Amino acid sequence: MGVRSADFAGSWYPGTESECRRFIDACSQASLPCPSPEKRKVGGIVPHAGWVFSGKIACNVIKCLRDSVEPDTVAIFGRHLHPGAGNYLLKEGQWATPLGNLNIDRELGESLASEFSFTVETASRYEPDNTIELQLPFIKYFFPHVSILPIGVPPAAASLRIGERVIALSEQLGRKTIVLGSTDLTHYGYNYGYTPKGVGEEALNWVRTENDKKVVDLMLDMDAEGVIHESLKNYNACCSGAAATAIVAAKKLGAAGGEKLVYATSYDIRPDSSFAGYVGIVFS
Repeated sequence: MGVRSADFAGSWYPGTESECRRFIDACSQASLPCPSPEKRKVGGIVPHAGWVFSGKIACNVIKCLRDSVEPDTVAIFGRHLHPGAGNYLLKEGQWATPLGNLNIDRELGESLASEFSFTVETASRYEPDNTIELQLPFIKYFFPHVSILPIGVPPAAASLRIGERVIALSEQLGRKTIVLGSTDLTHYGYNYGYTPKGVGEEALNWVRTENDKKVVDLMLDMDAEGVIHESLKNYNACCSGAAATAIVAAKKLGAAGGEKLVYATSYDIRPDSSFAGYVGIVFS
């Protein structure tokens, strides 16, 4: 079955166990309070830029989930895909992290693959993908014995059924499962070919207070179809299929709403005319 490599270790995030632990330890010690501690958290939305830009946000979300539940499996939806793209699945083996390998939930993966059409990746045959990999060291740190199921889904209505079935199949198999949807928000500037408000302070404020807010509000309302529609219209989520599918799965787990932990942009870390937005959300 083999072990899928940690392709982005040493570039997008630290490449050694000690460096990863230092980052996560510091993030954990300075973490934001988890909202509504009395509510059971079943999933979240995480960003996937390099850790220097958005790692603290993803770390906060995953730590918040750890404080609420001890799962058997984390289903992670991600991947940059267009609406007509297919689905992707790593259904067996392991995925390496600097903190140790994570097992793939083979039984759940096989069950899902029997119901839907996937491009099934293997440890030696796959396309490198930052959207999922950048979450894995956080998952290994906070849930050292958990299994994962990495799933790539496009921004299309058909993806939402996959989210529902992941949870239904998990329950049939007796799994305690939580879900993550990995997406960044508006990619703005000449580097991304998207400058509807020109450049400068006006553009930055528009992204923060209007364009990103539209899709974040839909995520908080758990409007999966709305998230996909909004992102395709206003280019304010790069992996809206992943976010929307995670929303549907979280609803299936009993979540009634989302709460925002933090919103930020890469401009906050490194001011530039091209920048991206990030949000951390938990569902309960």
